Amino acid sequence: MIVDDEPYIRKTVRELLDIQGIALLSAASGDECLQFLRQGFRGVILMDVMMPGKNGWETIREMKSEGLLAGNIISMLTALDTPDEQMDGLQELVIDYITKPFEPYEFIASIRSYLDCFEQMGSEGQ
Repeated sequence: MIVDDEPYIRKTVRELLDIQGIALLSAASGDECLQFLRQGFRGVILMDVMMPGKNGWETIREMKSEGLLAGNIISMLTALDTPDEQMDGLQELVIDYITKPFEPYEFIASIRSYLDCFEQMGSEGQ
């Protein structure tokens, strides 16, 4: 799932992943992400940090408080060069921090490694 308020970013990520045969769910806000999680989505979440309304860190805090973290891998997707102080206490919940703009090949490699981790999580639970 891509969670980003910028339509261009969602479209770009969708196109990159479509070429690789990787399905993608798009959420334009933290609240929309939470709705998908409440409906049962489990997988890799690419979470933008800066969004109007509920930012990425606030969304993760709400995921944690509602028990929606299990079965998900979160990577932050942001224009910030370095993590900000809002991530304090959430570091262990985030697998990576991808800075926009990103190199497509590096981005795809990262997504594939997250998906491998996700598959390992699933096979360990069986």
